Amino acid sequence: MTTLTKQPDSGLSTVGGSRKSRKRGKSGAGFRAMGDLKIALFFIAPAMIGFVLFYVVPTIRGIYLSFTEYSILGDPEWIGIKNYEQIAKDPLFWNALGVTLEYVVINIVLQTALALGLALLMHRVAKSTLVRGALLLPYLMANVIAALLWFWMLDYQIGIVNQLIEWFGLPRVAFFGSEEWAIPTQALINTWRHMGYTALLIFAGLQAIPASVYEAASIDGSKAASTFWRITLPLLRPVLVLVLVVTVIGSFQVFDTVAVTTQGGPVNATRVLQYYIYQRAFAQQDFGYGSALAVILFLILAIVAFIQMKFLRGSQSDLD
Repeated sequence: MTTLTKQPDSGLSTVGGSRKSRKRGKSGAGFRAMGDLKIALFFIAPAMIGFVLFYVVPTIRGIYLSFTEYSILGDPEWIGIKNYEQIAKDPLFWNALGVTLEYVVINIVLQTALALGLALLMHRVAKSTLVRGALLLPYLMANVIAALLWFWMLDYQIGIVNQLIEWFGLPRVAFFGSEEWAIPTQALINTWRHMGYTALLIFAGLQAIPASVYEAASIDGSKAASTFWRITLPLLRPVLVLVLVVTVIGSFQVFDTVAVTTQGGPVNATRVLQYYIYQRAFAQQDFGYGSALAVILFLILAIVAFIQMKFLRGSQSDLD
């Protein structure tokens, strides 16, 4: 007599096992992801703590103080938007904004043009790492030291630059004492200090452009000027946008060069916005008004950076 034995359904068992293995795989991946997150948070924590303590908290407190009347001798007194209303009628604020914009335009145009020229020379001519590294030497110098160095060199009486000008039979120039020359001189000093670093950023962008693109242009008979305008500049757009954003933000925040040379003079000709904030907040101890000025500067920088990234398409590349 034959005994019939019911065999288990191997298909269902296989499906059930695969489901269990998938669940175990998902849970294992989840545990690994959680472990990676904890490790990442552990390494990020020191920088994040510093960012919160020294950037986020002061920013929030500064926004709060901008709506108060506050000096170091008393407690903040809430006054609403009166500081902002006063700023709108403050001629010194508008003068400082105009002076800052003049400085930004001169600095951006000169620094970007010179840095682009230096980057092209490094890419085509100067192959030496020593020459490229030498471009960074001014950037390694502190802003205060660079400002004092040029302050002495451009001095009206004893400066070597005015001595050379006089030897050529030309009249001496009051670089820091003239309203016409004061801001352009400040811009030239900072251009000299930062253009090497900016050139290296652009040089890195040039290195990322494939050589095959230039080879194809050469085969098509493209001239050097046409290749630069139609190929090099469009492919450099993401790097140039980054350079412009960083340079504009840094230019709006110029302070130390002015503080150690002209201190806002002559006749408010170099009273940039950052220096005016310092004067109102610390020299006159009007922290509420100074905080309101700082909030306005923050908004200006945020809007300018957004416009640059949005309309110059800084996140896109023609290589994609």
